Amino acid sequence: MAKTYIDTVKYLIYAEIEIGGLVEKPDVVGAVFGQTEGLLGDELDLRELQKNGRIGRIEVDLNGRGGKTFGMIKVPSSLDMVETSIIAASLEAVDRVGPCEGRLKVQKIEDTRNQKRKVLVERAKNLLKNLLNTEIPESREISEMVRDQVKTAEVTEFGFEKLAAGPGIEKFDELVVVEGRADVINLLKNDISNVIAIGGAKVPKTIIELSKGRGLTVFLDGDRGGDIILNELIQGGVEIDFVARAPVGKEVEELTRKEIIKVLRSKTPFEQIEEYKLKPFAQPYQTPRRYLEQPHSRNERAAQFVRNDRDIQSAAKAIMEKQKEEVNIISSVRSVIEEEKKKPEVEEKPKPKKEEKQEILKPEVPEVKKSKEELIAELSELNNTLKARIYSQQGVLLKEVPVRDVIKTIESTDGVGTIVFDGIITQRLVDIAVGKGVKMIIGIKVGNVSKKPQDLEIHTKNK
Repeated sequence: MAKTYIDTVKYLIYAEIEIGGLVEKPDVVGAVFGQTEGLLGDELDLRELQKNGRIGRIEVDLNGRGGKTFGMIKVPSSLDMVETSIIAASLEAVDRVGPCEGRLKVQKIEDTRNQKRKVLVERAKNLLKNLLNTEIPESREISEMVRDQVKTAEVTEFGFEKLAAGPGIEKFDELVVVEGRADVINLLKNDISNVIAIGGAKVPKTIIELSKGRGLTVFLDGDRGGDIILNELIQGGVEIDFVARAPVGKEVEELTRKEIIKVLRSKTPFEQIEEYKLKPFAQPYQTPRRYLEQPHSRNERAAQFVRNDRDIQSAAKAIMEKQKEEVNIISSVRSVIEEEKKKPEVEEKPKPKKEEKQEILKPEVPEVKKSKEELIAELSELNNTLKARIYSQQGVLLKEVPVRDVIKTIESTDGVGTIVFDGIITQRLVDIAVGKGVKMIIGIKVGNVSKKPQDLEIHTKNK
């Protein structure tokens, strides 16, 4: 006689059954035992496993409607994970129940111990709470609990936006700006009081006002969200002095005291990240092209891999052939040079050749002079290129350099008259340009320029 229960239920198999007729529960159970018999051998035979208490009583719940029978089958198992999965797969071999056709589909295998684990964790939490409330903690634990509670209570609200901040934030000359309230609490716990939170992606006016006349350090998370907030602060007109970033993948609220001090000590001056500022961080997410294309079959993908491999091999051969030709050409040139050296000096006639060579290497190129309107129009050509063009006092192009090298180029070049570049015009750039006699600067946007000389023209894309 089959056992009605098993001592330990590890897994529970759930299977749906659909039968093309009206049947009873014993019919379904008989079909399960009959059509799986001998399928997996004696060791995994359902009848033997049930006799040994490894498989429990099979529960069947049926409902008949429209001349068909629908239901759910539950099979408890104390086998291991692999054997239970094999038993579950064997149930799908049932295709008839009595005289009617049927279809059985396993929906899931549930680990019944998960429920026990949840109950265990909840009970452990309750026991721990009772232990903390009833038992007297050590003196060190009491001190840490009181200190954390006091520092957390020091979080205040500042400004009409009610930003989370440390106590007396308006009295400090140096401020640390973080992203949210949790970051403020973590810094307060680590004895950093001059901290204030932005409280969102939009830059509050309070932060803009506090940045004027104070040293401002932006302390951001080490993820893309930190990049977006930094870009928002720059575009919002906040006067930033230093930028500190948490390690990649970490947030400020997760950092320990040692990590916080290390990051703040290694903060980067804002002027050194000019190239970093100009990157468009807040770009909308775009689905990669490979997910938009229609999926290929395995044969097509395999054929594509073969074609790619052949292309790579042919390209490699072409490169090797080209290198051999270059080596042969270099060898020929060297041999010709050696022969020329051996010839007597009387036979050499270098002067005509030098003159002809000079004429070939240095042709006269007419200098193109551009007007003020043409120079401003060039800003559209440089948009999103991160490049700069340096013009002379007469409007002739001298150099085209990356934006990060503009200041270095101006300092090392004489006679610069106009600068057209895909970047933000800063006070440092204005001061250096005036010192070198530059008359006009054309950029995408004007940054924090408080001192504008009268003899220097500043133009942007919009004006």
